[in-house]
Amino acid sequence: MTFDWTYFWSSLLQPNQKFLDGLWVTIGISVVAMFLALILGLLIALMGRSRFLPLRIVASLYIWIIRGTPLLVQLVILYTGFAAANIFRFEDVTLGILIKGAVQAAIIGLMLNESAYISEIVRGGLESIEKGQTEAALSLGMTPLGSMRWIVVPQAIRVMVPPLGNSFNGLMKSTSILSIIGVSEMYQVGSTMAASTFKAFEIFIVIALYYLALTTIWTVIQTQIENWLNAKAGLPKAESVWKRLFGMRSKRDRVAPKTPLAAMEGAAA
Repeated sequence: MTFDWTYFWSSLLQPNQKFLDGLWVTIGISVVAMFLALILGLLIALMGRSRFLPLRIVASLYIWIIRGTPLLVQLVILYTGFAAANIFRFEDVTLGILIKGAVQAAIIGLMLNESAYISEIVRGGLESIEKGQTEAALSLGMTPLGSMRWIVVPQAIRVMVPPLGNSFNGLMKSTSILSIIGVSEMYQVGSTMAASTFKAFEIFIVIALYYLALTTIWTVIQTQIENWLNAKAGLPKAESVWKRLFGMRSKRDRVAPKTPLAAMEGAAA
């Protein structure tokens, strides 16, 4: 078996339309699933902090079940298992564009899976803010909702952004298993090309490079978001993209953090 460099470069630099369609499906599913997971994850986190025991129990059970089972199994149960048991079947719908049932199941499956992890990130971010700040805000006449909106959340968001960015990176790579339920994303299209041309190494390296490009672009975007939040808080810039990609950390970055807030940021970086 020889490596076909001509086919490799052609597939990398001039991918066919099917591959590009799979690439856009990968990006679209990732963005929509992450957006929905942020909303559901925030809701689960708030339920977990509720004063009402039933809400806390529901949130804890949800996180326990979703985090304790593989995403692959969840997708198969959601798309195939529910249909086989006549509980629910995903049908193709048209909302300006045709959205296949498998794509709907993929988005919902990724949303459910990711929201369990996001709820823990949100909980950790909120709990990283010292309770004394909330108590001080309440003593000055602010309502609990106002202290959460103006005191706690603005600080907690800075802590949440790095792990949330890492979650989105992981979610994009997780789309490669959506082929198990028949979603024509980038990996499945590439697998079909490899089976028809017998050039598996060439096309799978191309797939890997495209995933790498996607996650690298997101790393740049995440860095810009962190710098924007730090600038609003009057803090130094976050680690540069070069440091994140190549591990070139300054001496200041290697110093052990002294506060819980700094510890979470350091762990996320």
